[in-house]
Amino acid sequence: MRRSTRCSKTTQSRQSSGDCMAPTDSGPPMYWILADLVVWLHLAFIAFVVLGGWLALQWPRIIWFHLPAAIWGAVIELMGWHCPLTPLEKHFRAAAGDTPYGGDFVGQYVLPLIYPDGLTRSIQVGIGCAVITINLCAYGLLLRRVRN
Repeated sequence: MRRSTRCSKTTQSRQSSGDCMAPTDSGPPMYWILADLVVWLHLAFIAFVVLGGWLALQWPRIIWFHLPAAIWGAVIELMGWHCPLTPLEKHFRAAAGDTPYGGDFVGQYVLPLIYPDGLTRSIQVGIGCAVITINLCAYGLLLRRVRN
């Protein structure tokens, strides 16, 4: 079975034609689907980490889910660790017959949209600080509402 993929830096360097939609040999389609599902789950988790504090303004009970997620997201970025979803996605990509990318999810999917040069340690610390700041603002507003 063959599958067309978008070119990441990894696949682009492997393809001699440079055509970013060139077909690649692939393993069972189930692994492609699982890898893509992990990417979407990862992206949803990141969005929840960044914006969940604002959701808590509308639905305060979400705090019990958001606070641990936000702490986890900030710690991952501040410490330079990789989220466990990253190796899971890489495993599924390898099982599908693709060469897994180097680095982490943010560096592979998110930063190319924002920063063309990729993930550096200082950018990771900045992301971690932004997560903390955004959520402190949201929770500050929530505390203000509760007190009034």
